Amino acid sequence: MNSERVTHEFPPVFDEHSRVLILGTMPSPKSRAAGFYYMHPQNRFWKMLCAVLGEEIPPDIDGKRKLCLANNIALWDVLASCDINGAADSSIANAEPNDIRGLLEKCPIRAIFTTGKKAHALYKRFFHDLQEDICLPSTSPANRTISEEKMLEEYRAIKNAVEQR
Repeated sequence: MNSERVTHEFPPVFDEHSRVLILGTMPSPKSRAAGFYYMHPQNRFWKMLCAVLGEEIPPDIDGKRKLCLANNIALWDVLASCDINGAADSSIANAEPNDIRGLLEKCPIRAIFTTGKKAHALYKRFFHDLQEDICLPSTSPANRTISEEKMLEEYRAIKNAVEQR
């Protein structure tokens, strides 16, 4: 499979109350087709997030958006565009960042989480002068190097950040 130029085509989830920002790299083909974040049926993001928040997984995009906002969570991706082979983060080239600085001016983000090593590396590359991020394990179906129990333990940091006053 060859790389293709991909542009992020849907907006971040946030409002003026968002205190936690969760950043991926670039939406997968399934997520781009659905027009929302972490929509591959085998991606464990929504399972992990809902488990740490003590919520049921919403059945639709509107419910997932409302869940994030109700918990003061913003959701976006580090990249606005890149060359990528399918959903393989390891193939990312010619990356262009999203306007994370602009988003941080619109809401009181106190904690930033990146979902996976590539998102973390790209955040550091483009936004090294902004607040530190916390790198969480990737929830991608390709990441089977960590048990769900261990992943859940690490994702609990999101709940701790949401609950900080």
